[in-house]
Amino acid sequence: MRELTRVARGGEKADLVLKNAQIVNVLDGKIEQGDVAIYRSKIAGIGDYKGKLEVDIKGKYLVPGFIDGHLHIESTMLCPEEFSRAAILNGTTTVIADPHEIANVAGVEGIRYMIEAAKNGLISIFFVLPSCVPATHLETSGAILSARDLEPLMDEESILGLAEMMNFPGVISEDPAVMEKLELKFNLVDGHAPGLSGKELCAYIAAGIRSDHECTQLEEAREKLKRGMFIMIREGSTAKNLKNLIPIVDEFTAPRCLLVSDDRHLEDLIEEGEINALLKMAIAQGLNPFRAFQLVTINPANYFGLRDRGAIAPGFLADIVILDDLNSVSINSVYKSGQLVVQGGEIIKDVKKIEPPMEVKDSVRFKEIDFSYFTISARGRRCRVMGIIPNQIITKELILPPKVENGDVVADTENDIIKIAVIERHKGTGNKSLGLVQGFGIKSGALASTVAHDAHNIAVVGTNDHDMAMAVNAIINAKGGLAVARSGQITCVPLPIAGLMSDKTLEEVYREVKELRRAVLELNPRVANPFMVLSFLSLAVIPELKLTDKGLVEVLAGRIVDLFTD
Repeated sequence: MRELTRVARGGEKADLVLKNAQIVNVLDGKIEQGDVAIYRSKIAGIGDYKGKLEVDIKGKYLVPGFIDGHLHIESTMLCPEEFSRAAILNGTTTVIADPHEIANVAGVEGIRYMIEAAKNGLISIFFVLPSCVPATHLETSGAILSARDLEPLMDEESILGLAEMMNFPGVISEDPAVMEKLELKFNLVDGHAPGLSGKELCAYIAAGIRSDHECTQLEEAREKLKRGMFIMIREGSTAKNLKNLIPIVDEFTAPRCLLVSDDRHLEDLIEEGEINALLKMAIAQGLNPFRAFQLVTINPANYFGLRDRGAIAPGFLADIVILDDLNSVSINSVYKSGQLVVQGGEIIKDVKKIEPPMEVKDSVRFKEIDFSYFTISARGRRCRVMGIIPNQIITKELILPPKVENGDVVADTENDIIKIAVIERHKGTGNKSLGLVQGFGIKSGALASTVAHDAHNIAVVGTNDHDMAMAVNAIINAKGGLAVARSGQITCVPLPIAGLMSDKTLEEVYREVKELRRAVLELNPRVANPFMVLSFLSLAVIPELKLTDKGLVEVLAGRIVDLFTD
């Protein structure tokens, strides 16, 4: 501290001075021209400074490193170390991750793996502890985490609070297991309460829950905001809410708003960006650029109590992004803790990965199957069908007549109705459920995945039972992953880390995913990202109709219902 202070007052040279910069001040919404002096990992001062190393920025813009306040690293299919490489390329220097996905597969061991792996990354990765493992009693996950299981993890330096409390009915009804977690005295508790309103919303907030990232409509966000919540405006690969919600940001509400990515697919991460992609969108929607930068810098820093970052100011971490242009968020270079990490679109620092423990890698406990596994005997004239809503993770409950051949329900591609199955993969229970879904648009083939929120059992959709069986067997043999089957041809991306993440490099996984994408496009899907859509069709906390290994779930009623209605 004394040395930093000495450099700040000009008594000693800084380690590094970024000279002739246009400094974007997210604290007062103005641009300041000058130098930024850096000593070790922190900013010493702003003004006219001398340094041991001086870099002429030549009038480029300096903004604080971006902070993504809510995401699931597992959704990128990258291990934490490789995710950090993808993130920092896009100017993200800090993330707050919810390891909910791996916790549902491998419990505490999965969380500890994420914490240890994150230490080797190029960015700061903090965590909030999963609050709902499993998310509901209507599915079989690989672990059950009680308050007693979570408590020892609270002492970890990277733990900031309790993650999204999805079981809002449990909060409102004072479920003992839920209340025990809320009573652990976390510094903060994130929320997850789609559509909650009125007195029930008040009860949810009164329990100490301070944020929500599930708003889809402006009025919902306004109500939650005025009742005391921070609003995390989400734009993921499937759930896209930014355009609807960005009008909520004004001079009064801006400090309580954040931009977050939540679930971002690898292709979008590489081709569009991370939180910088949301920044571009917000600015394109007419949001003042200074306001936009606040939503991904000082606002999340304040919300999560990260007092050492979020602005370019004395004593703050030297997490700095150099931009060629503000409106297009065109990234030139990135400094993390005073070290140059990205220059000219290239990472100039290596990462060293750790080996995941066996409890995390050995997660697909299921044997190969044959096509008869997916037979649905017709038992009525009408069925409950999950209706996909484009760019949302909610579904519609449709009542439609099934197509029947020789007494069995088959895919009805003319009406865009295909089969879906969810198979338990953690404990060898033998649980499986069969259903129907409308909206994928595929006319042939099948897709299978071990990425299926939140329990992450095996999920598969297809136009015929043979391809469905082939796709499932491919990911069983890969010990987890994504697979496309069509006319006997298989394309697979192995995800051996908990069936969620690859152990390969960012570049290798990207090539595999691109090949998978080509195979998917041959099926001519109607939805933009069929695997991401498939991954949410088991999420039994998001209305209206979902499928888990225990059956078809009517979400709002919280019950299992029959596929057939008569």
